Amino acid sequence: MSTSLTRPREGKVIAGVCAGIADRYGWDANAVRLVFVLSCLLPGPQFVVYLALWVLMPKRPYPAATWSGQAGS
Repeated sequence: MSTSLTRPREGKVIAGVCAGIADRYGWDANAVRLVFVLSCLLPGPQFVVYLALWVLMPKRPYPAATWSGQAGS
């Protein structure tokens, strides 16, 4: 579980918003996606909120490289 709300670089479907929310709170990403799709059947600003989160949520940084500095290993 991540401690900050960030969009993952891997495991995303469109922009990683649902995957980022799921990772932050320890939920299943597919369940969050399903809830979002079902919520789109109701009136409200779901798409606007998704687009806003896409813009406002930073991408998760790349993991630190573990290069040993030795050639040919």
